[in-house]
Amino acid sequence: MMAERIGVFVAWPYANGPLHLGHVAGAYLPPDIFARYHRLQGNEVLMVSGSDTHGTPITVTAEQEGLQPWEVVERCHTSFLDSFIKLGINFDLFTHTDTENHYAVAQDMFLRLLEKGYIYCEVMQALYCEHCNRFLPDRYVEGTCPFCGFDNARGDQCDKCGKLINAIELIEPRCKFCGHRPVIRDTEHFFLDLAKLSERLSDWLRNKDHWRPNVLNFTLNLLEEGLHGRPITRDIEWGIPVPVEGYEDKRIYVWFEAVIGYLSATIEWAKNSGQPERWRDWWQRPAKAYYFIGKDNIPFHTIIWPAMLMGYEGLNLPYDVPANEYLTLEGQKFSTSRNWAVWLPDYLERYDPDPLRYILSINMPESSDTDFNWQEFLRRNNDELVATYGNLAHRALTFAYRHFEGKVPTPGELDDADRALLARVEGSFAPIGDLIERCRFKSAIAEIMALAREGNRYLEEKGPWFQIREDKKACATTIYVALRVIDSLKILFYPFLPFSSQKLHKYLGYDGDLIGRLEVQTFREEGGKVHQVLCYEGDLGQIGWSPSNLPAGQRLRKPEPLFKKLDEGMVEEEMARLETKTLSEKYERTH
Repeated sequence: MMAERIGVFVAWPYANGPLHLGHVAGAYLPPDIFARYHRLQGNEVLMVSGSDTHGTPITVTAEQEGLQPWEVVERCHTSFLDSFIKLGINFDLFTHTDTENHYAVAQDMFLRLLEKGYIYCEVMQALYCEHCNRFLPDRYVEGTCPFCGFDNARGDQCDKCGKLINAIELIEPRCKFCGHRPVIRDTEHFFLDLAKLSERLSDWLRNKDHWRPNVLNFTLNLLEEGLHGRPITRDIEWGIPVPVEGYEDKRIYVWFEAVIGYLSATIEWAKNSGQPERWRDWWQRPAKAYYFIGKDNIPFHTIIWPAMLMGYEGLNLPYDVPANEYLTLEGQKFSTSRNWAVWLPDYLERYDPDPLRYILSINMPESSDTDFNWQEFLRRNNDELVATYGNLAHRALTFAYRHFEGKVPTPGELDDADRALLARVEGSFAPIGDLIERCRFKSAIAEIMALAREGNRYLEEKGPWFQIREDKKACATTIYVALRVIDSLKILFYPFLPFSSQKLHKYLGYDGDLIGRLEVQTFREEGGKVHQVLCYEGDLGQIGWSPSNLPAGQRLRKPEPLFKKLDEGMVEEEMARLETKTLSEKYERTH
């Protein structure tokens, strides 16, 4: 099979606070699974994202804390880099939007669309707070959604129904800071002419049968309702200046420029790698572009960004947008304002990354909302990771290490049970790979764990602890087969559980690094601006998406358990922490 070029483009988190588990399940773990799998397949993968530094959530946080926006950005960006390294999210580049490169690419996109007639200027009505003496962009205003009646909708989008909103449409609007009702005033802005691109969007969506039904149906409904011009500038000081004479005091709307980050990050990655034209491989040559986002971002990636790309011309359109639904916490929606969240830096202080990666994968909100709760976390860690997969690996490895001179034993003739188990494991690579390629991660990892259960049943039926006394050759065969199984499981689990796969790789006697290296690097741009980014370096070498070729006689390393059993008291402790710790206390402890 010919290698493919795969672009893995990941939602840009607002740099206004630490990541929580809802963010991880919705947008950051799925692309990492996907990228790791495709790297095993030998495909050419590029995975990029970065901190969204210009969103009004940043300026809102800055005002609430009495800081400058760049101070909030710097703090949060550093937190993201640290969290992604510890969780093993292997970005080729995780940058941010406050770079000279991003400014240049975003302004070029703006000017090109303006020149081609897809951007127009018009006087519009906007909400103005006379008490605060300023216009209120998106997140500065709240009110009742005109579509579903949700009484805490934002000025750009309703969290409940997902509809895009112009702030002026809100019922009973209120200023987020002072609570006063704003007045309507005229202001001049630039608009993206979505209506002009509506027919092209409809044609493009006709062959998207491989999209998730919830994503495709939501997008088609938006088109059916009719697209209208949408303002892409705003009256605010923080952000990218509008590159048109006379409009220097206005800024490009974050929802317009943040999606351009996928392109600008690819260009930055190419420059950093010393091959400045390589960005074209993913944007102007055959490649599949996947966009991993949460469901609140669907219209920006299935309508607005494709429209921008169509208008610009010559750039690849999205191949798939596998948006996830929401993860809830103990039956309630994650809420930063109510401090109802499990913050990723906080989690990583106390637990290993793979158990979190496992529960979020096996419970991923792919087609409907799912719930994270600590009791389930405990159960799945102890019953599935420790007692099933971990138990299989540790029993086989310690038995071989103790009874066969620390080497993979040489087998005798395989019987039907031996061949059946190996055939089932080997035959699972193609269907599990197909599930991952179709972004059905939940089903894929469930299939892999089922294989681990089969491995345990095999050991129980064979009873090598009895065979070792009665027929050492038969015992050697059993342990050889078991080691071949866990060697294959190491690869199957790798996209989901890279840290434990690396441990298993080492215990089985292999050299080399499965995980790759994630590190923070500092770059200085031509204009002198210095910024930190996350970069991935890795080479899977001869390791591929294929069953075990573990040779008899290979020397093993002394094994240790893959996973830690958790005490049942941790559930009560975590619930108490969840209900009593404030966001500031949690955040300060992680810095």
